[in-house]
Amino acid sequence: MVIPTRQTRLAGRHALVDGIPFTMPVHSEQTPALMAAFSIDPDAARSLIPGNEVHPFRLWKRALLVVSVVDYRITNIGKYIEYSIAIACTHGSRRAPRLLPALMMRTFGTGQYVWDLPVSTEISVKGGKGIWGMPKHQASLDFVIGDDWVSSQYDMEGQMLMRIDVRKPASAWLPLNMGAANYCAFRGMLMKSRINFRGKLGFSLFSKGASRLFISDHPRMAPLKTLDIDPEPIFAGFFPSTRGVLDDYFECWFVSEAQPPLKPMDGLESTFFLGQSRQWLPDPQRAPDWEKGR
Repeated sequence: MVIPTRQTRLAGRHALVDGIPFTMPVHSEQTPALMAAFSIDPDAARSLIPGNEVHPFRLWKRALLVVSVVDYRITNIGKYIEYSIAIACTHGSRRAPRLLPALMMRTFGTGQYVWDLPVSTEISVKGGKGIWGMPKHQASLDFVIGDDWVSSQYDMEGQMLMRIDVRKPASAWLPLNMGAANYCAFRGMLMKSRINFRGKLGFSLFSKGASRLFISDHPRMAPLKTLDIDPEPIFAGFFPSTRGVLDDYFECWFVSEAQPPLKPMDGLESTFFLGQSRQWLPDPQRAPDWEKGR
């Protein structure tokens, strides 16, 4: 794994941030993950991103909704699941050209704008949101590795909000060793963080039925209903195991709008009272016949 020089230099040192103890680097091991990308309307996607510096990445004429779920089994703060709902994006003063940002990721600041990020534990919310500005909140999540499907469901208050199913690949054969950029909005600022990870990926491209995405009518999901999501995935993949390092260095910029904002974003008042509980909420309520696509 390509670990940033700073993290290599800090290895074995100790930090205490917002009361959370870390042994550097901030890392994960033995961590399976699934992901899928779906074509969406770029103008509708742009309306979900605040400010004017992050733009939807365009795969020709369409943008991409990226759903990825990571089952963190060994980390600095214990085990938890992280369910990311994001829009593939670029960063800069103007919209980037089509396709090219996929090849020149550093040049165009290619990454993903994280729209929603439920997690299993309170300590993950406190650290991820309070330190890196990620839109974390606690929810009921699961990660199921079956014979034919790998699946994760996201519930709140006893109601399913989203479920993602990825058809289990015959093998995970492609070794990947790479970094990824996450953009998030918090405290009226745009926060950029990076994660470096490695693992072997099994995947499919433009394969009908390779993934299934179910989105409920819960009000929290209403903005996603405006995106004209293509039900067939552009990409679907599964990592049986990954290792990762989250960089302790991040960047942030003020989010500015053409008109004075009508209400503030979530701020420190949403994190200062949080504790360090590693307790999970009850499992989501899955339909008994979910494997049949219901």
